[in-house]
Amino acid sequence: MPTWDPTQYAVFAGHRGRPFADLLARVGAEDPRLVVDLGCGDGPLTLGLAQRWPRARVVGLDASAAMLARARELDGAGRVEWHEVRAQDWDPTGLGAPVDVLTSNATLQWVPEHRELLPRWVDALAPGGRLALQVPANFDAPSHVLMRAVAADGPWAERLAGVLRHDDAVAEPGEYLALLAGLGLEADVWETTYLHVLDPEGAQRQPVLEWVRGTGLRPVLDALTDEDERAAFVARYTAALDAAYPRTPYGVVLPFRRLFAVARKP
Repeated sequence: MPTWDPTQYAVFAGHRGRPFADLLARVGAEDPRLVVDLGCGDGPLTLGLAQRWPRARVVGLDASAAMLARARELDGAGRVEWHEVRAQDWDPTGLGAPVDVLTSNATLQWVPEHRELLPRWVDALAPGGRLALQVPANFDAPSHVLMRAVAADGPWAERLAGVLRHDDAVAEPGEYLALLAGLGLEADVWETTYLHVLDPEGAQRQPVLEWVRGTGLRPVLDALTDEDERAAFVARYTAALDAAYPRTPYGVVLPFRRLFAVARKP
């Protein structure tokens, strides 16, 4: 897992939060007792779960101490239980109760074995419980293709070999449907491509770069510890992004495909 910068991640909080709202709109739970957010990040979306279900016990799990620190700062009332744990290592039985709603928003692409972990998480659901997940599916977008190309063509190529995720980080919609249905769940799976209009004010040099600085570029920034080399990589990558994501009179458009699944345990 990369290191995370909560401030950078929050730069596009509105755009990043919209898919979670669209996901939750399909979760029909009315009065759950236990709600778990796997990969809760910096906390605002998890606190939204507590607002939606005020009587529920809400648990936020994340592998990043920095993101959890920001989440605890936001949660002045101590409404959510925050725990540092990797998704791979999380043992749902430690909660002491079955889970009524398990959400995971833009997290499982960082967990290569998440498809193998789904049975464990489904076992943790209460009868009638819901599993709701959303993952980016844009690994073939120019933002990622160009990042991989620049990583493979430069003095940093050896250090960056194997650092970046590829287009098999997540499954296609049909595979998620088959996995969830095969586990006995009633599943609803769909995809959406958002056209995010970034930086209409023109305040950022390259807003797509600022977007990936908070997410997909983090492993590169971690690996390139020499400041001059990091700057050289970013300059070359920025030039490639300028050609792929030109500025329009209304901002820079970032098409972003995402996959969603909401499943109910009978």
